Amino acid sequence: MILILRLIRESYIFAFQAIIVNKVRTVLSLLGITIGIFCVISVFTVFDSMENAIRKSIASLGSNVLYVQKWPWSMGSDYPWWKYWQRPETSLDDMREIEKRSNLAESVAFMVQVNKTVKYQNNYIENIGILGVSQDFDKVWKFELADGRYFSSTESASGKNIVLIGADVASNLFPEGDPIGKKVKIFGRNIEVIGVLTKEGEDFFGNSNDKVVYLPVNYFKTLVELKDMDATIVVKANPLVSNDELRDELTGLMRSIRKQKPSAEDNFSINETDIISKGFESLFNVIAMVGWIIGGFSLLVGGFGIANIMFVSVKERTNIIGIQKALGAKNYFILLQFLFEAIFLSLIGGIFGLLIILILTIIVSNTTEFTLLLTQGNIMLGIGVSAIIGLISGIIPAYSASKLDPVEAMRSGM
Repeated sequence: MILILRLIRESYIFAFQAIIVNKVRTVLSLLGITIGIFCVISVFTVFDSMENAIRKSIASLGSNVLYVQKWPWSMGSDYPWWKYWQRPETSLDDMREIEKRSNLAESVAFMVQVNKTVKYQNNYIENIGILGVSQDFDKVWKFELADGRYFSSTESASGKNIVLIGADVASNLFPEGDPIGKKVKIFGRNIEVIGVLTKEGEDFFGNSNDKVVYLPVNYFKTLVELKDMDATIVVKANPLVSNDELRDELTGLMRSIRKQKPSAEDNFSINETDIISKGFESLFNVIAMVGWIIGGFSLLVGGFGIANIMFVSVKERTNIIGIQKALGAKNYFILLQFLFEAIFLSLIGGIFGLLIILILTIIVSNTTEFTLLLTQGNIMLGIGVSAIIGLISGIIPAYSASKLDPVEAMRSGM
């Protein structure tokens, strides 16, 4: 332990002496390591932050929820739309049959959307998502009410002209007053506001409950023809029921409801958030590989820079090595001394790269809505890569130093 501490201390001193004595040479040599670590870790930092935002957005859709729809979700470029466009749309009848027959579903809801203008007196807000939803929508979709209440079962069944509005809709239409009990105009109809959704902000995909309004679907269908609209049935699984089990049941139910022959291909899709997650994971893997390639070249250059410093250091301290050996220093002591020095130099370059990333994450997080986070894992990765580059770069110079003949080494310094 004493020997290791001594080696670390001496290597630390020699490394800083190399920096102080040959400032320009050392800085230029370490620049490769700094840029390399910056390239690699900045890529991982950005995409870890993006992945975290995406996973939060996906989680808001529900991990134990399946979506019965006409169109399958896909993250690839080869999307065979011609196979799906003639499929029938999902309908309220489909939802009612699933509710009636399913043993594994905890809740089933129907949703359909159009974009329209919402008005109140002289105020209006355009391109708002008008959603027609069934009674159990609040059980399958995550949202909270800041004021007011949700639809009652009687109101949903009778199709009463009532509405829940998002926070941005409320602030634009009612900048100075309470919207509850007021009547907004949608499709030219007067509809009473009974609730205001809690402000959430946009998720990674730009979706937000702040710019939507919810109508009972039985009222919505008196305003819009549902027949040709792209609707969704949202099914939430019972506790302890897996998505695969629920998917199998829903597949059988939908085929039965639509009276499909055993040999016929499904004329519906059952989607889940895992499809989105896997699609983004593939994308991130490709981008991470690109980051490693770009950063790898910088690290390679930085590694040669460290090796150059170490060869020069060995040459400059040849007589010192000879004296150390004459006094009884073993080969491994000389080898470890120079290896530690190479690792210290490489770590200094890596730490500078990490500091630049840290500064940039603070600036980006404080000046934009996107939160960048330099994780502990990425910090450890940067330090680990720097240490490995130093070890590899220093092994040959350190080995050559350890094999020097003490007599010849001392003579060369005279």
